[in-house]
Amino acid sequence: MATSAKKLSSVVCPSCGVTNSPVPPSGRCVSCGTSMELGRSREDGDGRHRKDGFSLPWAGIALLVQAVLTAAIVVGLPMVVSAFDFEGRYGMMIAVPVWFVGGILLGMISPGKTVAEPVVATLLVAIPTVVQLMKSQTVRTLPLFMYVILAVIGLLFTMVGSYIGERIQMGPPPKRAGAD
Repeated sequence: MATSAKKLSSVVCPSCGVTNSPVPPSGRCVSCGTSMELGRSREDGDGRHRKDGFSLPWAGIALLVQAVLTAAIVVGLPMVVSAFDFEGRYGMMIAVPVWFVGGILLGMISPGKTVAEPVVATLLVAIPTVVQLMKSQTVRTLPLFMYVILAVIGLLFTMVGSYIGERIQMGPPPKRAGAD
């Protein structure tokens, strides 16, 4: 009991092996972001390689953010500025960077590691986006499989964006004492 009451000055991450000195207040490794629960022993099966899990509230927030961004840029912007016409492939080419930016925003504002939530939200937003763009195509047409491929590319860009957002949220790694 006396060892758990002591204040630790440094902790080695069980996932990547980096020494976190001082112990971060968030309880996460400064290198990889893994949760370092100090109260559990390594023998506990629950906390050893446990991920945070899927957060339904953040999935809902991600769905709202991605839906609003997609609707505003792909559907709303051409209504306001008549020079823009995002039909067919141009609509999907605009949707992919919009989903990437949405992934970055969600990665930056969400607590902990939330990479899966923006991807699931983008999947749910991509389906009606593909249907809408297929219905509205007149001159610049694409077959359905190209829309599916572009939607999958958008999902991958969302995953990369949310990872970048998580890295931005963690900030720069702390300076080491020996590195001048």
